Amino acid sequence: MDPSLRAARVATFVYFVLNGTLVGMWVVQIPAIEERVGISHSTLGGFLVLLGLGAFVGMQVAGRLADRLGTRVVVPATGVLCSAALVLPGLPRDPWTLAGALLVFGFGNGCLDVSMNAHAVHVEKAYDRPVMSAFHAMFSVGGVIAALVGAGAASAGMSPAATLGATGVVGIVTALVSARGLLPAAPTSATATPTATAEGEGEPATKPRTAPRHIWILAAVALMIMLCEGAANDWSALHLKTILGAPASTAAFGYGTYAATMTIGRLLTDRLTARFGPVAILRHGSAMAAVGITIVALSPWIWPVFAGWALFGLGLSGLIPQLFSAAGHADPSAAGTNVSRVAGLGYLGMLAGPAVIGWMTHLVALNHSFLLMTLLCVIAAATAGILRTGSDRTREMVQSSC
Repeated sequence: MDPSLRAARVATFVYFVLNGTLVGMWVVQIPAIEERVGISHSTLGGFLVLLGLGAFVGMQVAGRLADRLGTRVVVPATGVLCSAALVLPGLPRDPWTLAGALLVFGFGNGCLDVSMNAHAVHVEKAYDRPVMSAFHAMFSVGGVIAALVGAGAASAGMSPAATLGATGVVGIVTALVSARGLLPAAPTSATATPTATAEGEGEPATKPRTAPRHIWILAAVALMIMLCEGAANDWSALHLKTILGAPASTAAFGYGTYAATMTIGRLLTDRLTARFGPVAILRHGSAMAAVGITIVALSPWIWPVFAGWALFGLGLSGLIPQLFSAAGHADPSAAGTNVSRVAGLGYLGMLAGPAVIGWMTHLVALNHSFLLMTLLCVIAAATAGILRTGSDRTREMVQSSC
């Protein structure tokens, strides 16, 4: 294997870990920052919308820049931007300054998110086999690092500004040093990756007139999947505590179970995708997630609920990487733009998920509101054919003839 390609994969791993660590460090510091600024939970919730808005704008900007300037330029630049912006939420003493800081940090996070995913698409194309899910698993690893570092910093009595500032400096150095391993340009392949058109026929993915409709369908599916992820992030522990009466220490394991199986699933998905294809991953993963969240919604016992969250995380784990990969491969010359469309709409779904479930609790019990996620997962499974390529059809014909 070409050493430069291996170096590019390692560098991409580093940027995903970096992004997960930067986001995780902010999350770990939320309670301390909220207390110092003196804002309520509801006010903080409004400010988090600004963080999401900044991320959405950053995704659109970085996607176009990555296509125009190349990911080797944009990825390290956005890594530096996101790392530098991390210190900002640790400085404010008043609400409005914090709001501005979160808007800037969200912008930097969105820029890094899309640019590193665009580069990951180029690495995957050069490898000529699925590697995207492993990159996304590294984002989760970054979150674990942030939790450990944040806990250690808090025990040492470090302020949020000092903790975020030190992390930002390390992030800047990491982004700059890792840049040398990135691919110099989008790689080309002798065989174009075909994609399904409206008529269901495989055509070269580089044909631009078919891309927009295909990409927006991928984006809609991403919105549904990431809405489920966002709802699980915010409501899993609360469900166990309020519906099943579990103590806080036990309730926390609801999210922990979901997050653990999500990470494990992402580490395994690339091998499964290479063997069975992205259509099978999206279809069966969504079906597994639907079964898992239905168990959570209907079970009156704690242990089946833990099993349900585990199935839900495992089922969802490999879905978003498939959608990002398909968006990037649809037109390699516009990989950044297409990934930004799918990631941007998906991110809006993640932000909307907790709010949608919260609104539904005015109508039905919290656990019954989770059945909305069952419906969304079923829809995602039904639309899995959007990922079908010519190679998938060949694989299916071979399997059916055996």
